[in-house]
Order: sequence, then C-alpha cells, then structure tokens
Amino acid sequence: MSTLRTIEIFIKLLPSIFALRRDRKKWINQDKTEIDSEQFRKNARKVLDTFISLGPVYIKLGQWLSSRADILPQPYLEELAKLQDSVPAAPFDQVKPIIEKDFGPIDKKFDKIDPNSISGASLGQVYLGSIFGQQVAIKVKRPGIEKVVAKDIKVLKKILPLALRFVDPNLRYSAKAMLSQFIESIHEEMDYTIESENLKKIKKDMETNRKVIVPSVFDDFSSKNVLTMEYLPGIKVTNVQALDEKGIDREQLVIDVHKIFFTMLLKHSIFHADPHPGNISVTDDGKLILYDFGMVGRINNETRFRLIRLYLALVEKNPSRVVNAMIDLGMLTPGYNRIVIEKGIELSIRAMHGNKPDEMEVQSLMELANQTMSKFPFVLPKNLALYMRMASIIEGIYKIHDVDFKFVKVLKNILEEENLIPRAYVEELKISFDNFSKSIDSVLKIGPDMKKLMDEVQIYMNKGKPVVLISGSIFSSAIFVGSVFLYQTNEFLGSVGMIASSLIMISSVFFRRY
Repeated sequence: MSTLRTIEIFIKLLPSIFALRRDRKKWINQDKTEIDSEQFRKNARKVLDTFISLGPVYIKLGQWLSSRADILPQPYLEELAKLQDSVPAAPFDQVKPIIEKDFGPIDKKFDKIDPNSISGASLGQVYLGSIFGQQVAIKVKRPGIEKVVAKDIKVLKKILPLALRFVDPNLRYSAKAMLSQFIESIHEEMDYTIESENLKKIKKDMETNRKVIVPSVFDDFSSKNVLTMEYLPGIKVTNVQALDEKGIDREQLVIDVHKIFFTMLLKHSIFHADPHPGNISVTDDGKLILYDFGMVGRINNETRFRLIRLYLALVEKNPSRVVNAMIDLGMLTPGYNRIVIEKGIELSIRAMHGNKPDEMEVQSLMELANQTMSKFPFVLPKNLALYMRMASIIEGIYKIHDVDFKFVKVLKNILEEENLIPRAYVEELKISFDNFSKSIDSVLKIGPDMKKLMDEVQIYMNKGKPVVLISGSIFSSAIFVGSVFLYQTNEFLGSVGMIASSLIMISSVFFRRY
C-alpha cells in the first residue's frame, strides 16, 4: 500500500517539481522585471491544488512551505499563503466514539454537543457544546488521522529531499532539516495535551496585555484527542466590512496584531506560529482573540537576544551588525558571500525606513549575487522557520487592511516598551569583547615564535650574515598579527589599535634598518 501511495504522490507532484525547478532558476538569475509573475502564480496555484488533492499532510506541508522564502519564489509564497486549513468535517457519528472513549457517554459528561461542526481542519474539527451552562468549543481529532499521517510521512521521507535537491542542489543544506522540522511539528499538533500546555503558557505570558484575550482550558474535559476551551466569538480579523461597521480603528488593529505577536517572540519563550485570519478574531471593543495553539515556536534566551540584536540593527540601519546576528543565529549556509548579503540587507533596510532603492542598485546587487555560487544562501533553523511563517502571515493581514503602517516604528516601540534595548547592547558588547579576547590570545600564541625569530635575527646580525628571508618572515608575521588584532580591536573600541600599529611599526623599522 505504501508503494502505491508513493507512486500516486510522485506522479501528482512531478509536474510541480519541474515547474518549480524552472521558476526558481529564473527567480534567482533574472531581473524580477523580466519575470512573468502571472505564469509563476499559475504554477503556484497548481501546486496548491495538488496539495489539497493529496490530503491533510500535504495541506500542512503547503502551509509550512508558504513562509519558506529560502525555498520558494515570492509568487509561490503568496499563493500558498492562501491555503487555509479548511477541510469538510467528518460525520459526527465517527467523532462521537473518540470523545466517549476518553470521557464516557457524552450526555453524562457534557450538557450537550451540537453535532454540526463550526470548523473543520486537516487534523481536527471543532464543535459547540456546553458544560454547567457555559458555552464551550470542543476540538476533536479527525477520525483515523494518525494512520493517514504515518503513511504519508513515510512517503515524504522518500520523495521530498530528492525533489528539493533536484529543484536546486543548494537546497541540500535545508531539505532534511526542513522535513524533520515539519514532521516534529505535525506530531505535536496531533497531541492536544501539548496544545493545552501551549495555550496556558501563552495565556499566562500575555495576561498583563489588555489588547489580547486567550481562551481558558477545561482540563477535566480535555485529553490527547479532545481539547475543550472557553468559547469566545468575535469578528474575523480580515473582515474589513464588519470591522468598519463596528467602528474598529483598523490602523491601530494592525499595530496591535504586530505588537502582540512580536512581543511573544522577543520577550517570552513561546510564540503562536500560525496567526492566519481564521485563528484571530476581534471583539466589539477592538481586542484580539487568539485561537488554535497547535503550532508554536519555542526559543531559548540566547536565540531570543540574537533576534533582538538583529532587529535593533535593522532599527539602527546597521547592515554589518544584521549579518553578524544572522551568522550567530545560524541563518547563513557555508560559503556565503558577505558583501552580497550586506548589500542586500542595506537595500532592504532603506526600503523598511521608507527609502525605496533605485532599480539600478537592485540590478547591480543581482549581478553581484549571480557572480557567486551561493547567491543568497539563507537557511532557517526550526524555530526561526516558524518565526518566518508567523511574520509572513501577519504581513498578509496588514496588506488586506492596506493602512498606513511602518513596521520599523512598531518594532522600535516594542524594543523600548519592553526594555529590551539595554540587554541587546550588553550582548553586542559581550560579543565584541569575546572577539577582542580571541585576538589577544592570537597575539600571545604568536608571541613566542616572534621572540624566537628575533633571537635568530640577533644571532645572524652578530655574525654579520644577511637576514632578508628572516626579516620577511618577521614582517609578514607582524602584519598578520597586526591586521587580525586591528580588525578585532576596531570591532571592540578602536582606541586600542595602537598595539597592532606598534607591531607593524616595529617590523617596518626593522626593514629600514636591515
């Protein structure tokens, strides 16, 4: 059965794989003004339709890929972002045994459950019910979903890494990592005890924020297969007409969405990674209600402060520091061209601050990139991939509202209001000091060799013998030590470059004398 499924999926995916290989090459190598965006979108829609036809796992894969700018051209990302996790619900008579297996007869545990689902997703579906007179939302795992997922993951392990390498050999760095991240994520989403803990943690983290509401969990009515939550209805965050009728300030709404999700990312250890419009509603007074905590990102303190450093460098228009933070975050593949990356980031920063780059500058950057083997070699570690997904979906919400909005301004406000800037500067200083210390170590390690050489020179001088070769060695050693030391020192303070300068001066004096 697995072999037949592999063949079926391979045949269905093959046209999309060939189209993506063609389109990715064009996207990387050509001027974007010469690309037929509509043809790209047409190909992307075929991919979307193929994923839907292949079932739940591939719907999730399409959602996962919709934020992978390191893999897909922009038109593909935009089309796949439309892939909502909406699937017709299974009949309630297939769902009822799942609930009763964990809790016993429904009529003895719940007041009632409406057999008509209010939403159906690829992995689960949601019903309205009541407990002790309180209205609740009951999320139930889709019948037989574990077997479906297990079978299709086996197929994906065979097909996806080879397909991505065929699309572009450079993707060999990210194909296996991306697949393992996806598999881990989909298994977590199928365990509602994990989602329950995610929800509770985010609710506690955001309890002081008056702009957001997170539903409560009913633990006695929840299990690995069933999650019962407080029912909180609202207006869909992208329902422009309904929001306008309620007099909601949509510009402020977009700001609030960004503040809530980026505060989760930059201040706390867990963030909601799936903020598509179906998972965010708005109350009549403009507060945000969050749903569905199955897909979350988790980052440790070290990673979070590296992200803060990256964002602070963007705010302060410093491409070099952005690249340093990206390196520390593991976002660049081996062999990247720093000049290309910095130039690209410089243009992006200018655009973020409201200064659109000249077309000739963009063309020049692309030509420079095309002269390197690595092009723009970004990779995304697991939780950074989830962060990119979160950020790109939120950007989609902003585009729908089409309001006056400056991300950099909001980002600066978050960093200031949450008092994150001082720690970021401390981290920058710590890194610079570490680099400075390493340069000192390098000088100390080379020092004994230089002393030995100087002793040998003195012996040769006493004997009246030529010292050209030896002095050349001394000179190159001094230049090497001086340049390394000077580079690291400039990163740290700049004023202590005198030591490196002294080494170079000593060597030059030596040459003039001998």
